[in-house]
Amino acid sequence: MALKGNIIHFARDDLGGILVIDYRKHRVMTFDSVFEQSKIARRHPHLPVHEYNRAMLLPVAFARPAHATILGLGGGVMANALLHLLPECRVHAVELREAVVDVAREYFYLSESPRLSITVEDARNAIETLPDGQTDLILADMYNAERMSPTQVQREFIKQCSRVLSDRGWIALNYHRTPDLNGVFFRQLQGEFAVVLAFKSKTNNTVIYGSKQTIELPANKDPRLTELENTLPIDWRRLMARVIRLG
Repeated sequence: MALKGNIIHFARDDLGGILVIDYRKHRVMTFDSVFEQSKIARRHPHLPVHEYNRAMLLPVAFARPAHATILGLGGGVMANALLHLLPECRVHAVELREAVVDVAREYFYLSESPRLSITVEDARNAIETLPDGQTDLILADMYNAERMSPTQVQREFIKQCSRVLSDRGWIALNYHRTPDLNGVFFRQLQGEFAVVLAFKSKTNNTVIYGSKQTIELPANKDPRLTELENTLPIDWRRLMARVIRLG
């Protein structure tokens, strides 16, 4: 079933179509007019709309990254959120399709901040070339028109992400289906990270988190959550309350 709304832009590259659709107060990027790849509120483009996008930001409550890496730029929702939330953070986004970057810039208010750099490349290749310990946060949200990139469930990918992360680093990965908690992939996560957490969204996406350091989940009235809510109002307390520890 096609998404409702007005198509305001259509582009095509070797990997298929890219549509921009406006409806009500939102703007959506889609690759096939069925699944929303990115969604913003046009008046507040730095504010993530999808719950799983909001949940992917939760590692910031534990450690404020000086450098963040986004794998799968899409409309730039996560890049804009991090740049707004963390005034001194540098953000490096990796996007497979140059046409997606062009659409993000023209239609999704992608920040022109000098703190944002973008690489057009397959994320699997890009992560292998990054230096050890370069980044404090990795957000992985790689999807094509029909499914999640299989890279996100490959053990070598997790190994490379772990290598690239600093000693206080975090990773957050968006999965359409929860990985097998008894499988070799999950054992790889447990081997690379001191703590593994999960968040299940209302759309059945599962965000898996890995932290290099041991942590305690914050209490509901933790002042860190209040401070974050004042800067980026996404209901940090409610999201954090639904995070569970795995393993």
